[in-house]
Amino acid sequence: MTMLLDRSPGFGVYIHWPFCAAKCPYCDFNSHVRHQPVDQERFAHAFETELATMRDRTGPREVTSIFLGGGTPSLMKPETVAAVLDAVAKNWTVPAGIEVTLEANPSSVEAERFRGYRAAGVNRVSLGVQALNDKDLRFLGRLHNVDEALHAIGLARDIFPRLSFDLIYARPGQTPEAWQAELEQAIGHAADHLSLYQLTIEEGTPFHALHAARKFAIPDNDLAADLYALTQEITAAHGLPAYEISNHARSGAESRHNLTYWRYGEYVGVGPGAHGRFVENGRRVVTIAEKMPETWANLVEAKGHGVTGGETLTRSEEADEFLLMGLRLAEGIDLSRYEAFSGRGLSTARLSVLQGEGLVAPIGNARLRATPAGMIVLDAVVADLAR
Repeated sequence: MTMLLDRSPGFGVYIHWPFCAAKCPYCDFNSHVRHQPVDQERFAHAFETELATMRDRTGPREVTSIFLGGGTPSLMKPETVAAVLDAVAKNWTVPAGIEVTLEANPSSVEAERFRGYRAAGVNRVSLGVQALNDKDLRFLGRLHNVDEALHAIGLARDIFPRLSFDLIYARPGQTPEAWQAELEQAIGHAADHLSLYQLTIEEGTPFHALHAARKFAIPDNDLAADLYALTQEITAAHGLPAYEISNHARSGAESRHNLTYWRYGEYVGVGPGAHGRFVENGRRVVTIAEKMPETWANLVEAKGHGVTGGETLTRSEEADEFLLMGLRLAEGIDLSRYEAFSGRGLSTARLSVLQGEGLVAPIGNARLRATPAGMIVLDAVVADLAR
């Protein structure tokens, strides 16, 4: 039975390492560049402290996945990673062999640390490759070139049981023919998983200002839709079909941790800017941590955690989030679970209209999925269903 068919939502632990060697111009994640060495022992201890506080809130749980994201977690020393993973295991039950992912940038210096991460317990690496031509890598602000990326991919395949890497498409001037060639090259190097994202212009990023000033243009909606459709066609033909809008995997190699998000499971978020969603005293709560790394560390040292925001979700809010996350998946949503959250079923009249428009489709009597056409306009589909 593949992981995709085991539809338990899961309980994940997310660790956010907020530091990067350089800030990419398209990135709106909580990442920070420091020109002095980071005090990794201090941050490792702060992670350990905040994990213990979160354990007090969640109670005993069995962890289904751990994800070290960022930022650039491959700037962490292997002993820092080991300390954090040991702290997770001190607080919850961590069965042997569960998915432990670390995000990495494919520079040669970081790649040499791979063996240390494997010894620490990491068994899956997600590489931020982003492009397989040097001109576009420079445009995207990446510090590596194609040769370094391919070296890191090869090294990761040798050392880790599982490997994923990211590419960004719908780049300025990118034609369907060029993207097909690049994607097929990527698939030739892929082990079991690819994350393929369209370039989006996020507010507050350097790209937002440059795009507004017409310094570059991205493909229009029609071309972007064509590139998306081509992506689905090529990956499926090569045995890596989409199991989520932007994620493709061989059967059984889907990301367990990301499935926890999309299946609306529970997860603890630890570190600067990290978010968590877990059930506490019978209700789903949201935690949001302070974004500035040093301020977060000060808060943890003062009161045991760096959480500065959050809320307790209403049943209606849970139902809406469940729809928004679950309909991203090819497997769709369990309709009875939606009813359990919302206290009501989905509107049959709205379902009928959306089915007639070819945007959603039933899976038997128990599940509902978005069609490929519905995936392209998913926000509108969810807004219609949630009314």
